[in-house]
Amino acid sequence: MDFTAPQGLSWQKITAALTAHMGPGRPGPRWTNYLCPVHEADGQHHNPSLGVRYDPVQGKTIVRCWAGCDDQDVLTRLNLQVRDLWDRLPERGSGNRRDHAGGRGGRPNTQAQPQMSLVDKAIDYAGFPVPHKPSLGEQTGPAENVHSYLYRWPDGRIEGAIIRQRIPYEHGYGKGFTQRHWTGTDWENTGFAPIPYRLPEVTDSLSRGREIYVCEGEQDVLSAFTAGQIATCNAMGAGSWNRDHAQWLHGAGRVIVVADRDRPGYRHAARVAESLHGHVGEIRVLQAATGKDLTDHLAAGHGIDQLELVPYLDRHYRQPAQRSQQITRSR
Repeated sequence: MDFTAPQGLSWQKITAALTAHMGPGRPGPRWTNYLCPVHEADGQHHNPSLGVRYDPVQGKTIVRCWAGCDDQDVLTRLNLQVRDLWDRLPERGSGNRRDHAGGRGGRPNTQAQPQMSLVDKAIDYAGFPVPHKPSLGEQTGPAENVHSYLYRWPDGRIEGAIIRQRIPYEHGYGKGFTQRHWTGTDWENTGFAPIPYRLPEVTDSLSRGREIYVCEGEQDVLSAFTAGQIATCNAMGAGSWNRDHAQWLHGAGRVIVVADRDRPGYRHAARVAESLHGHVGEIRVLQAATGKDLTDHLAAGHGIDQLELVPYLDRHYRQPAQRSQQITRSR
């Protein structure tokens, strides 16, 4: 968004109210960030978490607290109303027929529009582009095995392995992953039981009360161990975590879910956090300060304690789940 371009009346009204109540905003590449009048009005130091941007197509100013505060509550604190978000209210019966017209006779559609999910709000705030994987052309040679990650039961027995491969193509190299199951006497090229990576260390950490990191892939888990932390993941990357994996972490005092900085990464992190919500003492959903993942973050010289929170997801999942208030742990 070009912040030098003229903004509408709604932008002027909203930003003037925010500046008067909370101080000036900080322009960013897509949003201008202000202190949120709902949860950051205590006079203490905060990193501004209320995003504001102007949509010239709709003639509307969009207000979004990525910590999860309701837009209506934000406006109320500013002595404003929903109508103040618009340069002028849309005329009845005009505009997009999908939004304003129902069935016969063009009568207004009174059916509520579906709300954006929590993870979609986080993705929208981050501004991730729609994934586009460039073609590398035809494969030009056999895949080369470059790493093997063993999956073991708590007693150390091998269950299976993930083989990371490097594949040559016409226009570069790609990566691939295959699964192998250990029968006790031989390897089979099949899947294996859904257990977390580095499970012996995870179960030992549970007994010791240590916090556990959940990453998206094995390389990030190894990076976490190098940084002195206990970490785990599921086999085969984003989207493959399920409740069979989650059950091994039940009762943990604190779990840090590290999301990759992309759409699949956010969705995967939300899936992990949801499966653990109410079954562990505390959940944080964090991401790299630099780069895409934990390995990039550490390689850039950041400490593991310098991970940044993921908007919307972190605030939501670190709250106690209503369905399991019986699980209480001190932080």
